[in-house]
Amino acid sequence: MSMPIQLRPLGLAAVALAAVTLCGCSALGLSHSVDVAVPTHAAPLPNTAPPPVNGAIFQASQYRPLFEDHRARLVGDTITVQIIEKVSAIQKSTSTIDKSGKVSAGLTAVPLLPASLLSRTSATGNSANTFEGKGSTENTNDFSGVITATVTDVLPNGHLLISGEKQIGVNDNIDVLRFSGQVDPRSIQAGNSVASAQIANVRLEHKGRGAQADAQIIGWLARFFLTVLPI
Repeated sequence: MSMPIQLRPLGLAAVALAAVTLCGCSALGLSHSVDVAVPTHAAPLPNTAPPPVNGAIFQASQYRPLFEDHRARLVGDTITVQIIEKVSAIQKSTSTIDKSGKVSAGLTAVPLLPASLLSRTSATGNSANTFEGKGSTENTNDFSGVITATVTDVLPNGHLLISGEKQIGVNDNIDVLRFSGQVDPRSIQAGNSVASAQIANVRLEHKGRGAQADAQIIGWLARFFLTVLPI
């Protein structure tokens, strides 16, 4: 004979607390990152083998203009990116609504009633409605630096897909800079450099790892209560 299992109030509270804890902990390990093209440490090898050498002086797979300074053209070439990103956006809005009304009424004559009684009979009404709202949003981003990226692929139209990564470690702190984008060869300046403002589909990430980065992250217990508490 089986007996139904009954949970005491203390057991129910423990089960509920465990469920809430699991739900809160599921949101503690969230990490936000930029979708930078990978790999950033080295250019991948071409999928197709280079065409055989036909004995001619001109080779399309290794062509570089004779009277031109070195510029990135092929997979594996490097290019210097001048990162100059300045973005500023300001949005303000103001709304005001004001409405008022007034009503008055009185009686001057009523059958079978003397006029002396009607002299004190009057009705008045007032209404007012006021609304005022203001909103302001401001965002400013200023980033500058230099990074050397590697050509990872060449599109059919000649555009270069580049990606690069720079890591600097001092003691127990590591500073990581990652960059990727699409470069039009005509935008490459003398000295094999290009400004980030002339690169399409830019992905830029600057993060730190170590004690300094950990000091700027809210603790897991505080994040748990921020996730669970409704206010």
